[in-house]
Amino acid sequence: MKTFCLSGKGKRLLPPWSPPTGSEPPKLKLYNSLTRNKVRHVYVLYFRLFFCVSGGLRSWCAAGVRASARTARQRLLEDGLVSRREVFVPQNGKRVLWYCCGPTVYDASHMGHARSYISFDILRRILMNYFRYDVFYCMNITDIDDKIIRRARQNYLLEQYRQKKPTASQILKDVLTSREPFQAKLAETTDPDKKQMLEKLDSAVSAALGPLQGAVESGTSDAVLLEEAKDLLSDWLDSQFGSQVTENSIFSLLPKYWEGEYHKDMEALNVLPPDVLTRVSEYVPEIVDFVKKIVDNGYGYESNGSVYFDTAKFDSSHNHSYAKLVPEAVGDQKALEEGEGDLSISADRLSEKRSQNDFALWKASKPGEPSWESPWGKGRPGWHIECSAMAGSILGESMDIHGGGFDLRFPHHDNELAQSEAYFENDHWVRYFLHTGHLTIAGCKMSKSLKNFITIKDALAKNTARQLRLAFLMHSWKDTLDYSNNTMESAIQYEKFLNEFFLNVKDILRTPTDITGQFEKWEAAEIDLNKSFYGKRSAVHEALCDNIDTRTALEEMRALVSHSNSYMASRKSARLMPNRTLLQTIAVYLTDMLKTFGAIEGTEAIGFPVGGNGESADLESTVMPYLRVLSDFREGVRKIAREQKVTDILKLCDSVRDETLPDLGVRLEDHEGLPTVMKLVDRETLLKEKEEKRKVLEEEKRRKKEDAARKKQEQEMAKLAKMKIPPSEMFRSELDKYSAFDDKGFPTHDSEGKEISKGQIKKLRKLYEVQEKLYNDYLQMSQNGS
Repeated sequence: MKTFCLSGKGKRLLPPWSPPTGSEPPKLKLYNSLTRNKVRHVYVLYFRLFFCVSGGLRSWCAAGVRASARTARQRLLEDGLVSRREVFVPQNGKRVLWYCCGPTVYDASHMGHARSYISFDILRRILMNYFRYDVFYCMNITDIDDKIIRRARQNYLLEQYRQKKPTASQILKDVLTSREPFQAKLAETTDPDKKQMLEKLDSAVSAALGPLQGAVESGTSDAVLLEEAKDLLSDWLDSQFGSQVTENSIFSLLPKYWEGEYHKDMEALNVLPPDVLTRVSEYVPEIVDFVKKIVDNGYGYESNGSVYFDTAKFDSSHNHSYAKLVPEAVGDQKALEEGEGDLSISADRLSEKRSQNDFALWKASKPGEPSWESPWGKGRPGWHIECSAMAGSILGESMDIHGGGFDLRFPHHDNELAQSEAYFENDHWVRYFLHTGHLTIAGCKMSKSLKNFITIKDALAKNTARQLRLAFLMHSWKDTLDYSNNTMESAIQYEKFLNEFFLNVKDILRTPTDITGQFEKWEAAEIDLNKSFYGKRSAVHEALCDNIDTRTALEEMRALVSHSNSYMASRKSARLMPNRTLLQTIAVYLTDMLKTFGAIEGTEAIGFPVGGNGESADLESTVMPYLRVLSDFREGVRKIAREQKVTDILKLCDSVRDETLPDLGVRLEDHEGLPTVMKLVDRETLLKEKEEKRKVLEEEKRRKKEDAARKKQEQEMAKLAKMKIPPSEMFRSELDKYSAFDDKGFPTHDSEGKEISKGQIKKLRKLYEVQEKLYNDYLQMSQNGS
């Protein structure tokens, strides 16, 4: 038996205590695109975050120890460029500086944008609302870009063309003229995806040309041809007259409109707005100063009015290393040209550079492009420098997190890093790089340039913002997500699964009880469920600490709901009330987690809002007392109608449940021997459920009808097949029964050679006569041609 020492005053001292081994809370980790697997770092450990690592090295540590970037990069290559997880340690306590690459606004936002911005919104909310970081979130809008310039010119020139009201013959002539360079481009294209897109466009134009060529003077096909051929025409008009478009306002109207549409889409998706929004057009002076300092630091050079980044000079510096994220991509000319933009890769532009790996910081404007004053003449910013200058202006010489899509790693993010570290003369401009995974559409690559994309508005017409968010939550933010019917159906079923749990718990909590009735004795079932609750809550926490793994977190939440459902079902079958307080605690926890993920908005304590965000709690507290009166009254009427067998009244009660109340967003569930369950559900959801049930019933009715028709047809076919058999042949096939027959095919001996008995002959004779009649009927039908 243990004894404890007594203090000088004779009081018993508590034994020394320390937490059990392995009980230390997990620490938040993320995949960081700037680290590699076998590179050692020294950190003070707080929370961990894991980031997706695709290449490169961040050669700094919390203690300020820094190895040579070049040596570290070599070490990474030796280590095979393996991904690793890394502890997240912000530079300034709980303060997190975060920059996110925003959209280039020249067209409708699509599901590729949603992939990044919903994912980052989820991560941001979890960092703020779960891990309690103080996140300062900055995002840019790219409103000066080669794509914008070209699209703005094309739209402007096509509108000018429309306003001139050309004749049908002129339209036909211009389309045929514009089609020649287009078909030459089609013949030269080798990329299979791009070629397929161009072929579809050419086919659409061909289909529109046919009617117009047959009725040039009628004018009936003008609008059709203009619509189908607008891409060809606008591209041709741009090549002919694009250099004459010089008014800067023309290039600002397009991005201003699409930026507004982007913000509407983000609001509809429940994506939080950034703390700071920067537009390139508002930061041109800062960009000019940024470029000037890079040149002054020796990492940039002027050529023919443009300024380029000297990648070789930067990479040869002892303090710097180029392409930290994707070092193996250095020299990828296709990627580099895409990063420069379509208007900036002409032969004269490419010849201005000292090296093909150099990229534009400032571009001398050509005729037909917007321009701003600079020390090097009139020009416009390069794409990569825009983010560097704006982020540096707001967040300073180093940020904690930089986010963007996976396809931006090289050259965009690698060039951002190089520019900014050349400007600040450091090697830690970004501490942690987050890259969201690709999005495919039913397994196929999504691309706006290939016209293979689904807009956010189209997606929201099919599914709610919550369902889209749940689909994203059910996948890792750093991996490829396939946007398909199967993916969305999984999200819909998960939402329905949670919603039913919340509705059942709320119905239990509405059951009248006094204050003491809220605290009931815990049996083994309650103890087991409570143990499961704490276990799943810990598992959710561990999942979020492990690279913010929402997929696993949602699976753990699903398992908790399944256990809770089993508990409620067992209590119901035993005619016992479940423990209200325990179920309420679980439901509130799950609701809070969904709020943390951005899947629930408003002040609802339990479950999803009904009637719009912020309205649910008031609506429920207002209408539920009245619904309870109606439900109890209906239950009393049903009881009397059953006892007196008044079926018409029972039908009316069913009609109230199945037809009237669903139109008001109310679901009643009758359970034999138990009180009716009342659930206040979104009206559209109930109507959709009602429609789905109707379709299921109709499908079942159609299937039964088809089965009956098929069965009848099979019977008729079998009967016809039997009618075709002559009576003289009907028994000859049964050699396992008979061994001898007379001249009419009637059996005389069984399989053992014994004569068939008179009683058996009598039975067989009846069968023979029936078949004889069927065969004669068949012959008659054949003669009549029926």
